[in-house]
Amino acid sequence: MLRTPSGGAGRGTAATDSGLMSIGTVLNVLREEFPEVTISKIRFLESEGLIEPQRTPSGYRKFSAEDVERLGRVLRMQRDHYLPLKVIREHLDAVERGESAPLPAVGRPGQPGQGWDAETVPEPCEGPTAARIGRAELLAAAGIGEADLAEWESYGLIAALPDGAYDAEVVTVAELVAELGRFGIEPRHLRLMKAAADREAGLVDQVVAPLRRHRNPQTRTHAEARTKELAGLTMRLHAALVQSALGVRLP
Repeated sequence: MLRTPSGGAGRGTAATDSGLMSIGTVLNVLREEFPEVTISKIRFLESEGLIEPQRTPSGYRKFSAEDVERLGRVLRMQRDHYLPLKVIREHLDAVERGESAPLPAVGRPGQPGQGWDAETVPEPCEGPTAARIGRAELLAAAGIGEADLAEWESYGLIAALPDGAYDAEVVTVAELVAELGRFGIEPRHLRLMKAAADREAGLVDQVVAPLRRHRNPQTRTHAEARTKELAGLTMRLHAALVQSALGVRLP
């Protein structure tokens, strides 16, 4: 159960209740259970109709405790059940209507006897899953054009999966590249960052590779948790090193 500050109001109305939370506060609450969640992910889930935060007269998002609880349920179903967002949205809407809506079988798609079946998801590639997003959806979520994406792909900053889809986290990459561009930092300048990130990922992979190859399923599951833990530590170290080099303290 996510712990949220008290207060809140109905969904989709103008925000006036001081108990409502900003997106930054929501991020901090969610990261207690979901360390990898980002502001971009929250915005993307909103764009997909999974949540409807209220808006202040100035247009800022304000979230109620119910919104945060719903976000937690969405992220939990993505993480634990690997369900497409369409299925999650339909399930939550049915639950809110008081209907009985059991979840599909747990498991990654493609595993025999587990995951999605033809009745649950007629078109498995329709819409983004917990970790995938289409090209058009990426452009819309990141607010960029086709030319921008093509240029960033040419520098290796963003890469499509073999089937043409993208890892959903590239939305964050695209937003950050665009934001840096407003300061005059061009994509070609970011190749060093990409190379450094690849080296860090290679280091983490080297540590967890023996666990991933293990015959014991529990050990392989432990490898995924260890990967997330090491990724978090490397990102924190990278941020600390940048702050130290610049002599600044970031919020």
